[in-house]
This record gives sequence, C-alpha cells and structure tokens, in this order.
Amino acid sequence: MEVLYFLLPLSLLFIVLIGAVLWWAVFSGQYDDPDDAGRSILQDDDTPK
Repeated sequence: MEVLYFLLPLSLLFIVLIGAVLWWAVFSGQYDDPDDAGRSILQDDDTPK
C-alpha cells in the first residue's frame, strides 16, 4: 500500500509532462505541414553540377 503513495504522484507527473510536451508540439508548429518532409525528399536534385 505504501508504494501507491509513490506511484500515484509519479504517474500524475508523467501525465502532466506528456501533456505539456504535446501542447508544446502542437502550438510550436510541429504539425503545420506534415507532408513537407516527404516532398522535400522527392524534389531533391542530386544531379552533379
């Protein structure tokens, strides 16, 4: 039973941390254009100059 006094606050801390990281990722523009990386690979010009 004593282990619950440690695990419950620890799990709540993890939930808050994961929520904060998700909040940061969404509002910092991480998901603005998810197809841009795929297009940049296809449009890359590897011909020698």
